[in-house]
Amino acid sequence: MKFSIDQMMSQSGVNFGTSGARGLVSAMTDEICYLYTSAFLAYLEQQRLISPGEQVAVAGDLRPSTPRIAAAVIQAISDSGYHPIWCGAIPSPAVALFGIEQNIAAIMVTGSHIPEDRNGIKFNRTDGEILKEDEAGIRSQMVESPPNLFQDNGAFATPPRLPEVNSEALQRYHHRYLSHFPPNLLQDMRIGVYQHSGVARDLLPQILEALGAEVIPLGRSEQFIPVDTEAIRAEDIDLAKEWAQAYSLESIVSTDGDGDRPLVSDEAGNWLRGDIAGILTARYLGADTIVTPVSSNSAVELSALFRQVIRCRIGSPYVIAAMASLKTEHNAVVGYEANGGFLQATPISHLGKILPPLPTRDALMVILAILALSREEQQPVSSLLTQLPQRFTYSDRLKAFPPELSQQRLSALQEGDLAQSGATFTRFFGTELPPVTSLDLTDGLRFTLESGEIVHLRPSGNAPELRCYTEADRPERAEQLNREIMAVMTGWR
Repeated sequence: MKFSIDQMMSQSGVNFGTSGARGLVSAMTDEICYLYTSAFLAYLEQQRLISPGEQVAVAGDLRPSTPRIAAAVIQAISDSGYHPIWCGAIPSPAVALFGIEQNIAAIMVTGSHIPEDRNGIKFNRTDGEILKEDEAGIRSQMVESPPNLFQDNGAFATPPRLPEVNSEALQRYHHRYLSHFPPNLLQDMRIGVYQHSGVARDLLPQILEALGAEVIPLGRSEQFIPVDTEAIRAEDIDLAKEWAQAYSLESIVSTDGDGDRPLVSDEAGNWLRGDIAGILTARYLGADTIVTPVSSNSAVELSALFRQVIRCRIGSPYVIAAMASLKTEHNAVVGYEANGGFLQATPISHLGKILPPLPTRDALMVILAILALSREEQQPVSSLLTQLPQRFTYSDRLKAFPPELSQQRLSALQEGDLAQSGATFTRFFGTELPPVTSLDLTDGLRFTLESGEIVHLRPSGNAPELRCYTEADRPERAEQLNREIMAVMTGWR
């Protein structure tokens, strides 16, 4: 009996997140993963992007559940008439780059930064990540389980084995950076690498050492650690400061679980926010046009470093779509997100060479760019930050906040005092704050105050949460403003 992926989503609880399917490992049975993959391939066939007999690349992160899910994905690829290439445990941008260069589909098994009891499957077309219209096309596909392949619990009747690892994708990712940057780029810099359980934990030291740095490995873990570069754990904040002092480091670098979002610290072990790291990376590359979500720090406009800054909805598919619409008219188009992921839409002339595009989130470019800036300008990382307009952001969230209630509250704000020129927050927030001077409805409700401070309220796209972002010219004020708004929002349930 055939049914749609939409039906399977509602029954299994394995739903689309950013660029793929995510869910509890217990819900991501072999059968669910097999059918999702089959639907993805069928959709690409409909779009005439792939044809049976071609290759499809697959990679994964270091979660305990990843090998099983990858085996299901590979079985679906083979049964659909394609030739799977198992690239092993490598970063998401590495397998995406391989797919783009070879003009083949690519799949990454990863849950990124979410906890170990969850995982996901990230889909890439032949030209990069799937976009929102692709997601709708995959959801509409009709699928059917082959007879006798699965048990009643969704597990394979006979579990397949993973094939031998093909290392070409990882080698090409190495080559992208080691062929572009000079071997003395980071000469004599003393860099800590927080390895934890990230899939890039061995790659990072290799690249940094090849470019001349002295590397100090830190915090390697055989148990999966959900490192979120946008919501850094308190223990990771403390560890970085301890390591920076104990080892006299110029910076500590790391990534999230699948290696597409970076962490970079200054010499004191203070982690940089991803949107600030994005500005520095774009500056280093000589970018002309920036695409970034509406929630990113406004220092990018205030810096006057770039010819054009385009704001979009939150999520890499929206960044990629906006970049694609600009690249025919602009020479050096890049994008970045508040989580630090950096995307390059066009070839960029840099260091006397051409750096090819990589229109998917990448952590390595951010790490190399900030370290290179520090060395070239002979300034510590902290001094690079002082060259930018001093704008600081703070974020928090209300958990277990139903999406329909979020929409109700934000609609009331939009239609009430906030929509009136010079109105105050008194009616909704019970506190006197400066008047609102402008509203931005790109994604949620973002309003600028007469003081220049910014408040942005947005329902999460894939969780029952209401998020609050605040921005001010002092970090203490950004946090204070956030706590004031969150205190009122807590009573909105």
